[in-house]
Amino acid sequence: MPNQYVASDTRAGLEVQVTGTFPEDPEDRVRIARTTNLFTRLMGTILTTTNETERRERFRAVETQLEVADALVRGDFNEVQRLVRETLHTMGVTEDQLREVETQLREQMSRLGQDMPPELGSLFGGLGAASEDTPPDDAPDPRYPNDPPPAPKG
Repeated sequence: MPNQYVASDTRAGLEVQVTGTFPEDPEDRVRIARTTNLFTRLMGTILTTTNETERRERFRAVETQLEVADALVRGDFNEVQRLVRETLHTMGVTEDQLREVETQLREQMSRLGQDMPPELGSLFGGLGAASEDTPPDDAPDPRYPNDPPPAPKG
């Protein structure tokens, strides 16, 4: 018999139901409830945003962060790297700036007498280097083909 957790946001009139076979551990059930409540509150906040452009940007931000979280949980650091790069490019961060951040991080770690942790190395590995699948800064986001391309930075 499936379990169900329901969360609602009265501001937006939103109700979210999560149905499935939940683990018996009470700690897991608390995590399910907290995560569902957080998601519902977040969606409620976005849905009550009156400015369409702002609302769309908020949806994209949440979608991207959920994609990053999913990739991190799966241990897919190549996907995390791609999503981080994509997000930073959207924010106007250039490849040169990415290289500089990576260099500074490596220098700081070295000063502390530490190597870059493997997970972080995987995340930043090649982050500053352009790759064949990196779209130009003015390319439309492939996830949102109907949106206009971003405005030029500068």
